[in-house]
Amino acid sequence: MTAEALAGAELDDAGRARLRRWRLVLGGDAADGTGCALGARDAAMDGALSSLYGKADKPQTGKERSAGLGASAPSVARWLGDVRTYFPSSVVQVMQRDAIDRLGLSALLLEPEMLEAVEADVHLVGTLLSLNKAMPETTKETARAVVRKVVQDLEKRLATRTRATLSGALDRSARISRPRHHDIDWNRTIAANLKHYLPEYGTVVPERLIGYGRASQSAKKEVILCIDQSGSMAASVVYASVFGAVLGSMRTINTRLVVFDTAVVDLTDQLDDPVDVLFGTQLGGGTDINRALAYCQSQITRPTETVVVLISDLYEGGIRNEMLKRVAAMKGAGVQFVTLLALSDEGAPAYDREHATALAALGAPAFACTPDLFPEVMAAAIERRPLPIPDNA
Repeated sequence: MTAEALAGAELDDAGRARLRRWRLVLGGDAADGTGCALGARDAAMDGALSSLYGKADKPQTGKERSAGLGASAPSVARWLGDVRTYFPSSVVQVMQRDAIDRLGLSALLLEPEMLEAVEADVHLVGTLLSLNKAMPETTKETARAVVRKVVQDLEKRLATRTRATLSGALDRSARISRPRHHDIDWNRTIAANLKHYLPEYGTVVPERLIGYGRASQSAKKEVILCIDQSGSMAASVVYASVFGAVLGSMRTINTRLVVFDTAVVDLTDQLDDPVDVLFGTQLGGGTDINRALAYCQSQITRPTETVVVLISDLYEGGIRNEMLKRVAAMKGAGVQFVTLLALSDEGAPAYDREHATALAALGAPAFACTPDLFPEVMAAAIERRPLPIPDNA
């Protein structure tokens, strides 16, 4: 049924609700054809939507670009307060991103009153980090508070499962040859003793037992997180910093965190506070993966106990062939090399397919990874077993 037909019909509650939604979608122009009047709350919702989306069919530049919300932080802050009143937080986050993109409001994030009104999420943190160098001192503390809230929420969500998953992987990777009964790894023990199968008894005689060790308090594995901080990787930088802090808190893993664009910065000393790590990054600029991997390679002292995680869309501005040679050299020395095209919930990323194909040929397949999958990927790398690559990778 069309909106015009709905308007002329005797409607039940479901029909009136549909007509109301059509009215909000169409924006209330005289030609919308609904004939639906809005109550006070719906009218306020309609105003908030119109401020952002009302000029979508016109070029939005100069004064007209910001006409919907005004050009001052207080007016935008009032609008943010309205949308937080009328819409759920997930919708508010989408509208905030649209406001920044469509109306050019990034600069207004430099105002403390605006930051206090926003719904904080990973994408907003990425935007704040890209504005870090332009941010006045009066805003920086407010910005750090916003970033810290997001980081703490992420740590709360991710830390416990990550520690548990990796602790189990470390225990399993520390195999011992004379295990106690409850420490026997039966799958590996049977596989190692198949030649001792006795068909008349239908059993395997295990001449050599393989067991799980218990990870000691000394570091068993080395992990190097090498993170591309180009502008397209903002969400990945946020998640990687949080995971870096979690890994850094585990005494059985020596963790190093390196960020790069055309320069390389080692932020390992700041791992105990991911907020410091994030404000130590500088989103944007070029990319030199080869240079970053050269630095990571120089830090490896125990290749067979080292996992290198490169998080990058692989758009290389450096020397492609040298980059591939470094990956091949590290793998040849026994390093477990993991390539993540993104570490985020944003779906399929844009990436350099030629470089991804070349890395796959070296035995280092590149794939996008969600934060929830990351602990499993790291556990597989620690145990030197096949990585759990998503089906859509």
